[in-house]
Amino acid sequence: MLHFRIPAPAVLGLVLLQVSVVVLFIGFHGQITRSPSDSATVPGGKVHVLLLSSWRSGSSFMGQVFNNHPSVFYLMEPAWHVWGWLDSSAAQRMRMAVRDLIHRVFLCDLGVFDAYMPISHNVSNIFMWSHSRALCSPPACPPLSPQHTTAQIPECDKHCNVPGLGRAEVACHTYSHVVLKEVRFFELESLFPLLQDPSLDLRIVHLVRDPRAVFRSREESLGSLLRDSSFVLGEKTLKSDSQQRVMQEICRSHIRIYDTAFRKAPDFLRGRYKLVRYEDVARNPLAEIQRIYDFVGLKMTEPLQKWIHQFTHGKSKGTPNDAFSIIERNASAVSQAWRVSLDFKKVQQVQQVCKSAMSLLGYRLVNTEQEQKQFDIDLTRLKMYKFSWHKSAKSNTSAIKKN
Repeated sequence: MLHFRIPAPAVLGLVLLQVSVVVLFIGFHGQITRSPSDSATVPGGKVHVLLLSSWRSGSSFMGQVFNNHPSVFYLMEPAWHVWGWLDSSAAQRMRMAVRDLIHRVFLCDLGVFDAYMPISHNVSNIFMWSHSRALCSPPACPPLSPQHTTAQIPECDKHCNVPGLGRAEVACHTYSHVVLKEVRFFELESLFPLLQDPSLDLRIVHLVRDPRAVFRSREESLGSLLRDSSFVLGEKTLKSDSQQRVMQEICRSHIRIYDTAFRKAPDFLRGRYKLVRYEDVARNPLAEIQRIYDFVGLKMTEPLQKWIHQFTHGKSKGTPNDAFSIIERNASAVSQAWRVSLDFKKVQQVQQVCKSAMSLLGYRLVNTEQEQKQFDIDLTRLKMYKFSWHKSAKSNTSAIKKN
């Protein structure tokens, strides 16, 4: 029998090689299965937040809650560019393009906008750009006079409209949080690749609102929403019942998202999803916004507390005609305005197409016009199903409990 002797240095080399392979495998596996809350594994330690909502649900206000935080780079509805540029008549056909654009923007690759803009473009070609504090501040905006550290919208329009998106891209990299407000996702499955991407630490804040209030607000901003409505329904010519059918699609999307997040939640969604009702924020702004900040890893500051109080306790009780206006209002009164201004027949129509969603989200139906206008009846106090994770040594399983 032949015997081979392997020199000691060779044995040591083989052992080191095996250890290296094991370490590399563990490191790679650790990246794929990292905890969503461990932003230290994400390049630059960034947190990425998608404010997911639907039109006229208070998302512009909630966007400003993020926009006014000094750690946030915020953009309002970047997917507007996809819907505005592509020649398609159905939202479903554009969801992958929307998802890919959102992905690149989260990584501060603003060159993705080049496909949806003129060849020679300024930062002002970004939708609602002057409503972004980050785009109206250095380094995205050239330094202003000493008395203006952040430009207001008129000054921003005048001084910060620079050629190209280079400065904006540089600015994006300087913030710890990138927050995008979006109303063009109708299910969570489109976002699964982003939730599994180790280069992102994605948190989803899902903002919903009483469909009756949404319908009333949509009626007052109908002209601004016609194009989006045609995409939602996949129809180039809208019919007389289009608003009811749009509401039906919006409510169905809430059910789909709720079902995925609460009943069929994949493991990688753990710690990544938070459901927020506009009415709860309107009733108790500071406490609810504090919970949202905690969820995404932002700290509340005294100036922000003052701004939140001022913005939610304004004199206005109505909804602006411009669908994208952001003004100081009495948030609590606004959340209930539909009860006196929306015709009861329309209330019944909305309740008919949104009954299931309203039940899931905790909104009480009204049976009479008198009940609709009886403000001592709280229509947002139904018990909601809340999501919780069971901790198990063998597996992570999800469950629903009634709160």
